[in-house]
Formats: sequence, structure tokens, C-alpha cells
Amino acid sequence: MTSSNTQGRGRAVKSAARSTQNETLSAAGRAGFVARGVVYVLIGALALQIALSSGGESADRQGALAQIAAQPFGKAMLWALVVGFASMALWRGARAVLTRGPQRKAGSRLLDGGRAVFYAFVCWTTAVYAAGGGQGSSGNEQSQDGTASALKLSYGQVLVGAAGCLLIGIGAVLAVRAAMQSFLKQLDTGAMSRRTKQIVTALGVSGGVARGVVFAAAGIFILVAAVQFDPDEAKGVDATLRSFTQTPAGPWLLVAVAIGLILFGVFSFASARWRRL
Repeated sequence: MTSSNTQGRGRAVKSAARSTQNETLSAAGRAGFVARGVVYVLIGALALQIALSSGGESADRQGALAQIAAQPFGKAMLWALVVGFASMALWRGARAVLTRGPQRKAGSRLLDGGRAVFYAFVCWTTAVYAAGGGQGSSGNEQSQDGTASALKLSYGQVLVGAAGCLLIGIGAVLAVRAAMQSFLKQLDTGAMSRRTKQIVTALGVSGGVARGVVFAAAGIFILVAAVQFDPDEAKGVDATLRSFTQTPAGPWLLVAVAIGLILFGVFSFASARWRRL
């Protein structure tokens, strides 16, 4: 066998391995978007229930998990979410480490790495819940406890304030990018019909803006906690959403945000179908 034949076979093997790797990571990413969609739809539905009846389960990830656990085959559904979040963490981590190209700058890699860590944490907490670990403390209590611990550190007030500003900034960026329809660059819009593209665009804009509003509002509460040196001012997702009912718009602002979160969940399902992975 000549060296050229050997080299050709070697390139073919490497190409096949890369193709298998890409297919595996693409499948992982799509599973992750489905899992994200399920959680956002449930959080939005719980928030809508709160707006209309001032009660119901906590409108956060723990409340969503409780809703799933209460359904037939709830345990199996929870473990399916665990797989989905693990898949998202794997896909984000692979993008941070493996993806090459001029557009994959250090900032993009760092962002994907941070998202990988976040989804790994979500995967772990979901697995603990699915294994019967219980809810533990609520998201609001966790936020207050974390803020209290941070405020005890040297320059803790500055650190908490910076975290609040960062979260506000993230929320603003999410909302602005959604309003500018930046997400369309990541979707295979050529595979959509004109009507489908219009629907997906509407889902991405309304859902993305609502998600950004929630992030920014949570950041404001953390910033207030830093300024007042009072960890009780920090709020989790559930308390943040409930605070919208205390605005001059009353429960209708929460209704709008809740519907937006549901739409973002549906947009996540669309991303699982049309996202370029």
C-alpha cells in the first residue's frame, strides 16, 4: 500500500470521526433546547396562574419541576430533562473548547463556557430533584442566602452591586438583541416558509424581550440589596415575577411577561428544529 493511499484512508477516517462528532453534538444541542423550552413554558404558565389567581406553585425552575413530577410518568420526564440539560452543557462546552474559526473569538468562547457551567448546575439540581432529593430551599431563599453570604465578604457590598449591574446588563442585552432580531442569524431561515419565519421571528422577539425584562428586574433587586446592605431585598425568579403585580399596571404586566416566557419556550422548540448547530 502506498503512502498516498495510507494518507487518503487516514483523512477519510478523520473526516468520518469529525462527522460523527458533529452529529452527536448537534443532537445534544437540540435536546438541550427542547429541555429549555419545557422549563420556560412551565414557568410562564405558573406565572400566568399567579397573575390571574394570586396563588399557585412557585414560578421558577423548582415550581416547573414540581409540576412535571406531579404528572403521570413524571419521574421519567424529570430524568429526560436531566439528559436534556446535560446535553446542552455538553454542546455549550464543546463550542467553547472545540469550535474553530475567525468568528469564534475569546468572548464567544467564554460566554459558551459560562453557559456550559450554568447548564451543568441546572442538570445537577434537576437530577437531585428527580432522585428524590426534594426541593430544598426556594429560589428566593437561595438568592437571599447567597446575597447575605456575599455581603459578609471583604468588599462584599461592591461585589453584590457589581453582580446586580451585570445581571441588569445581561437582561438589557437579551432584550435589545431580541428586539433587533439578532437570533435570526443563528437559524436556518432558508429552510422555513415565509409564514413560518414570521411566526418564529415573533416568538423570538416577544419571548426574548420578556426574558430580558425578568433578568434585568432580578438584577435591580440585587443592586438594591447591595445599596441598602439588606440581603432580604434580593429576589429569586418567583419573587421577581410576583413583584410585577405591585406595579401601577397591576397583574397585567405579569400577564404580559408570563405570556412572553411561554412564547420564549416555544421559540426554544423552534430553535431545536432550525438552529444552526
